[in-house]
Amino acid sequence: MALKDTLHWRYATKSYNGDKVAQEKIDPILEAIRLAPSCSGLQPFKVLIITNRELKAQLQPICANQQQISTASHLLIFAAWDEYTPERINGFFEYSNKIRNLPASVTDDYRLSLLDSFGSMSKEQQYFHASKQCYIALGFALVAAAELGVDATPMEGFDNQAVNALLKLPEQGLNSSVLLALGYRDTESDWLVKLEKVRRDKAHMFVEIA
Repeated sequence: MALKDTLHWRYATKSYNGDKVAQEKIDPILEAIRLAPSCSGLQPFKVLIITNRELKAQLQPICANQQQISTASHLLIFAAWDEYTPERINGFFEYSNKIRNLPASVTDDYRLSLLDSFGSMSKEQQYFHASKQCYIALGFALVAAAELGVDATPMEGFDNQAVNALLKLPEQGLNSSVLLALGYRDTESDWLVKLEKVRRDKAHMFVEIA
Protein backbone atom coordinates (compact mmCIF):
# COMPACT_ATOMS: atom_id res chain seq x y z
CA MET A 1 0.00 0.00 0.00
CA ALA A 2 1.02 3.62 -0.48
CA LEU A 3 1.86 5.47 2.73
CA LYS A 4 -1.44 7.36 2.76
CA ASP A 5 -3.40 4.13 2.32
CA THR A 6 -1.38 2.47 5.08
CA LEU A 7 -2.12 5.31 7.48
CA HIS A 8 -5.81 5.20 6.60
CA TRP A 9 -5.86 1.44 7.20
CA ARG A 10 -4.48 1.60 10.74
CA TYR A 11 -6.55 2.57 13.75
CA ALA A 12 -6.37 2.10 17.51
CA THR A 13 -7.57 -1.50 17.57
CA LYS A 14 -10.12 -2.18 20.30
CA SER A 15 -10.37 -5.95 20.03
CA TYR A 16 -7.78 -8.54 18.99
CA ASN A 17 -8.47 -12.05 17.73
CA GLY A 18 -5.66 -13.65 19.75
CA ASP A 19 -3.58 -14.74 16.75
CA LYS A 20 0.17 -14.55 17.27
CA VAL A 21 2.23 -12.11 15.23
CA ALA A 22 5.17 -13.90 13.65
CA GLN A 23 8.63 -12.91 14.82
CA GLU A 24 9.59 -11.87 11.28
CA LYS A 25 7.01 -9.09 11.60
CA ILE A 26 7.84 -8.16 15.18
CA ASP A 27 11.54 -7.71 14.41
CA PRO A 28 11.07 -4.85 11.88
CA ILE A 29 8.77 -3.05 14.32
CA LEU A 30 11.42 -3.30 17.02
CA GLU A 31 14.04 -2.11 14.55
CA ALA A 32 11.89 0.93 13.74
CA ILE A 33 11.84 1.72 17.46
CA ARG A 34 15.60 1.26 17.68
CA LEU A 35 16.22 3.56 14.72
CA ALA A 36 13.82 6.29 15.87
CA PRO A 37 15.39 9.66 16.71
CA SER A 38 15.75 10.88 20.27
CA CYS A 39 17.21 13.91 21.99
CA SER A 40 20.97 13.90 21.37
CA GLY A 41 20.64 10.26 20.34
CA LEU A 42 20.54 9.20 24.00
CA GLN A 43 17.56 6.81 23.60
CA PRO A 44 16.65 7.26 27.29
CA PHE A 45 14.27 4.33 27.57
CA LYS A 46 13.92 0.58 27.30
CA VAL A 47 11.11 -1.42 25.74
CA LEU A 48 9.78 -4.46 27.57
CA ILE A 49 8.34 -7.11 25.24
CA ILE A 50 5.63 -9.15 26.91
CA THR A 51 4.01 -12.26 25.44
CA ASN A 52 3.51 -14.28 28.62
CA ARG A 53 -0.24 -14.80 29.13
CA GLU A 54 -0.05 -14.93 32.92
CA LEU A 55 1.86 -11.67 33.09
CA LYS A 56 -0.54 -9.98 30.67
CA ALA A 57 -3.42 -11.18 32.85
CA GLN A 58 -1.75 -9.56 35.85
CA LEU A 59 -1.27 -6.32 33.93
CA GLN A 60 -4.83 -6.01 32.62
CA PRO A 61 -6.50 -4.98 35.93
CA ILE A 62 -3.92 -2.25 36.49
CA CYS A 63 -4.27 -1.05 32.90
CA ALA A 64 -7.89 0.13 33.21
CA ASN A 65 -8.97 -3.44 32.42
CA GLN A 66 -8.38 -2.80 28.72
CA GLN A 67 -8.90 -6.13 26.98
CA GLN A 68 -6.22 -5.40 24.40
CA ILE A 69 -3.66 -6.12 27.13
CA SER A 70 -4.59 -9.79 27.31
CA THR A 71 -5.84 -10.46 23.77
CA ALA A 72 -2.98 -8.86 21.83
CA SER A 73 -0.14 -11.04 20.61
CA HIS A 74 2.55 -8.76 22.05
CA LEU A 75 2.50 -5.96 24.58
CA LEU A 76 5.33 -3.43 24.47
CA ILE A 77 5.95 -1.29 27.53
CA PHE A 78 8.04 1.81 26.93
CA ALA A 79 9.88 2.55 30.17
CA ALA A 80 11.76 5.85 30.32
CA TRP A 81 14.84 6.58 32.37
CA ASP A 82 13.80 7.93 35.74
CA GLU A 83 16.62 10.48 35.51
CA TYR A 84 19.58 11.50 33.36
CA THR A 85 22.53 10.52 35.51
CA PRO A 86 26.14 11.39 34.64
CA GLU A 87 26.80 7.65 34.34
CA ARG A 88 24.10 7.27 31.71
CA ILE A 89 25.15 10.30 29.69
CA ASN A 90 28.86 9.58 29.91
CA GLY A 91 28.23 5.93 29.06
CA PHE A 92 26.36 6.89 25.92
CA PHE A 93 29.16 9.14 24.68
CA GLU A 94 31.74 6.43 25.36
CA TYR A 95 29.63 4.01 23.34
CA SER A 96 28.98 6.49 20.51
CA ASN A 97 32.58 7.62 20.24
CA LYS A 98 33.79 4.04 20.11
CA ILE A 99 31.45 3.20 17.24
CA ARG A 100 32.37 6.37 15.35
CA ASN A 101 36.06 6.02 16.17
CA LEU A 102 36.17 9.52 17.66
CA PRO A 103 38.38 10.77 20.47
CA ALA A 104 36.51 11.97 23.56
CA SER A 105 37.83 15.49 22.97
CA VAL A 106 35.58 15.84 19.92
CA THR A 107 32.37 15.45 21.94
CA ASP A 108 33.44 16.65 25.38
CA ASP A 109 32.00 20.16 25.07
CA TYR A 110 28.61 18.86 24.00
CA ARG A 111 28.63 16.11 26.63
CA LEU A 112 29.41 18.61 29.36
CA SER A 113 26.67 20.93 28.15
CA LEU A 114 24.16 18.08 28.40
CA LEU A 115 25.32 17.24 31.91
CA ASP A 116 24.85 20.86 32.87
CA SER A 117 21.44 21.13 31.18
CA PHE A 118 19.97 17.98 32.69
CA GLY A 119 21.63 18.70 36.01
CA SER A 120 19.57 21.89 36.27
CA MET A 121 16.31 19.90 36.03
CA SER A 122 14.45 18.17 38.83
CA LYS A 123 14.20 14.38 38.69
CA GLU A 124 10.54 14.72 37.72
CA GLN A 125 11.45 17.04 34.83
CA GLN A 126 14.12 14.63 33.68
CA TYR A 127 11.64 11.74 33.58
CA PHE A 128 9.12 13.90 31.71
CA HIS A 129 11.77 14.73 29.12
CA ALA A 130 12.81 11.09 28.74
CA SER A 131 9.17 10.02 28.50
CA LYS A 132 8.63 12.32 25.51
CA GLN A 133 11.37 10.46 23.66
CA CYS A 134 9.31 7.27 24.07
CA TYR A 135 6.50 8.83 22.07
CA ILE A 136 8.76 9.51 19.10
CA ALA A 137 9.71 5.84 19.01
CA LEU A 138 6.07 4.88 19.55
CA GLY A 139 5.11 6.80 16.41
CA PHE A 140 7.74 4.96 14.39
CA ALA A 141 6.43 1.64 15.73
CA LEU A 142 2.84 2.49 14.76
CA VAL A 143 3.78 3.28 11.17
CA ALA A 144 6.05 0.23 10.89
CA ALA A 145 3.32 -2.04 12.22
CA ALA A 146 0.78 -0.65 9.76
CA GLU A 147 3.21 -1.10 6.88
CA LEU A 148 3.50 -4.77 7.87
CA GLY A 149 -0.24 -5.26 8.23
CA VAL A 150 -0.03 -5.60 12.02
CA ASP A 151 -2.66 -3.87 14.12
CA ALA A 152 -1.60 -1.74 17.06
CA THR A 153 -3.06 0.15 20.00
CA PRO A 154 -1.13 2.88 21.84
CA MET A 155 -2.33 3.11 25.44
CA GLU A 156 -1.87 5.51 28.31
CA GLY A 157 -4.73 4.36 30.53
CA PHE A 158 -2.79 2.44 33.17
CA ASP A 159 -1.72 2.72 36.78
CA ASN A 160 1.86 3.85 36.33
CA GLN A 161 2.95 3.03 39.88
CA ALA A 162 1.31 -0.40 39.88
CA VAL A 163 2.92 -1.32 36.55
CA ASN A 164 6.27 -0.12 37.84
CA ALA A 165 5.91 -2.24 40.97
CA LEU A 166 4.80 -5.38 39.13
CA LEU A 167 7.69 -5.21 36.69
CA LYS A 168 10.22 -3.95 39.27
CA LEU A 169 11.06 -0.95 37.09
CA PRO A 170 12.30 1.41 39.84
CA GLU A 171 15.05 -1.09 40.68
CA GLN A 172 16.23 -0.69 37.08
CA GLY A 173 16.06 3.11 37.13
CA LEU A 174 13.02 3.04 34.83
CA ASN A 175 9.50 4.45 34.92
CA SER A 176 6.68 3.22 32.65
CA SER A 177 5.56 5.77 30.08
CA VAL A 178 3.28 4.32 27.39
CA LEU A 179 2.08 0.92 26.17
CA LEU A 180 1.69 -0.53 22.69
CA ALA A 181 -0.39 -3.63 21.97
CA LEU A 182 0.32 -5.54 18.74
CA GLY A 183 -1.79 -8.21 17.08
CA TYR A 184 -4.60 -8.71 14.59
CA ARG A 185 -8.03 -7.09 14.73
CA ASP A 186 -11.14 -9.07 15.55
CA THR A 187 -13.45 -7.73 12.87
CA GLU A 188 -16.52 -9.25 14.49
CA SER A 189 -16.19 -7.74 17.96
CA ASP A 190 -14.22 -4.54 17.36
CA TRP A 191 -16.74 -1.67 17.44
CA LEU A 192 -14.32 0.81 15.85
CA VAL A 193 -13.15 -1.17 12.84
CA LYS A 194 -16.14 -0.35 10.61
CA LEU A 195 -16.44 3.29 11.55
CA GLU A 196 -15.09 6.09 9.37
CA LYS A 197 -11.69 7.42 10.40
CA VAL A 198 -12.20 10.93 11.79
CA ARG A 199 -9.42 13.51 11.59
CA ARG A 200 -9.58 17.29 11.49
CA ASP A 201 -9.04 18.78 8.04
CA LYS A 202 -5.76 20.31 6.95
CA ALA A 203 -7.05 23.86 7.18
CA HIS A 204 -7.77 23.34 10.87
CA MET A 205 -4.61 21.40 11.65
CA PHE A 206 -1.85 23.35 9.92
CA VAL A 207 -0.92 26.99 10.33
CA GLU A 208 1.56 28.42 7.85
CA ILE A 209 3.75 31.22 9.14
CA ALA A 210 5.52 33.03 6.32
